[in-house]
Amino acid sequence: MSGPFGELRPFSIKTKLGALVVVSVFITTGLLLVAMKTETELRFITVFSVIATLLITQFVAHSLTAPLDEMNAVARAVSHGDYTRRVRGADRRDELGDVASTINAMADDLEAQDTQRKELVANVSHELRTPIAALRAVLENVVDGVSAADPETMRTALKQTERLGRLVETLLDLSRLDNGVVPLRARRFEVWPYLSGVLKEANMVASARAGIASGSGSHTRTDVHLHLDVSPPELTAHADAERLHQVVANLIDNAVKHSPPHGRVTVRARRGPYPESLDLEVLDEGPGIPESEWHRVFERFNRGSHAGSPAKNSANDGGTGLGLAIARWAVDLHGGHIGVAESPRGCRIQVTLPGLPEA
Repeated sequence: MSGPFGELRPFSIKTKLGALVVVSVFITTGLLLVAMKTETELRFITVFSVIATLLITQFVAHSLTAPLDEMNAVARAVSHGDYTRRVRGADRRDELGDVASTINAMADDLEAQDTQRKELVANVSHELRTPIAALRAVLENVVDGVSAADPETMRTALKQTERLGRLVETLLDLSRLDNGVVPLRARRFEVWPYLSGVLKEANMVASARAGIASGSGSHTRTDVHLHLDVSPPELTAHADAERLHQVVANLIDNAVKHSPPHGRVTVRARRGPYPESLDLEVLDEGPGIPESEWHRVFERFNRGSHAGSPAKNSANDGGTGLGLAIARWAVDLHGGHIGVAESPRGCRIQVTLPGLPEA
């Protein structure tokens, strides 16, 4: 119900206060009628009326202030880092129930962010420790005379330095995306030559780094065939080419790492439902992702989605679990959607970009 007093609900605070006024008036009127018929002195009627009104007001006030006191206590606990407290009465059918639900939702979000922050520190520390330890061992061997500073030794040190650089670059990319400081420079481009260049670059990088732990960059397997399927061949799209490159490169990297020996990864592009929109799919022939894990695939540092894959069986596969998170953020920048789709074999990631903005 809406009107000059705003929206009124059956159990809202406005309704309760209105009912309080009505009941107080009825009590006073009733006592006055009783006084007139029984010839009771007015002062007694006034005292009874005030007492009755105060009792009812106290009851209503307590039902309103008690939840506010609890909300204040929970808010103070959350401000001091205790995210386990929750406000009772979130099921109330009034404005206080709405506020309680909001505070509980805020506490849930803060608790999740705090957990994510702790996991971020732990995982980044772990990822940095491995190449730093390897680099330190190489340099210590050179300094102690155990190994000579020959090209092979320096090449090993360079590999670990490159791995550190790729990890830091990946974290910086994710930080920029989080803070919204990455501008979106969308333009129209032809899809076939663009994706062909991305696949060719992925193959070249894999060949150049064959046998080197990839860290947080590109895959190193050369036995997986990359296939491009664009229809129609003259397909065009409107997007940020650099951000889209991050999406496609990371999806290819993930698909190749979890492909069987001599497997096939297909990048498929089709026209979307809107002008210059684009539907992309990246399919592999690996073990796939359990449906129960689909919602976690694009979380940061999530590396357990392809259980049983050849790459996953190695504890030191070098992946950071940030590639798919970056892909999701880049797609979100476009206002698009990315997700895991059903597939009879392997894993299928779908990406939808909206194309030209609506006029």
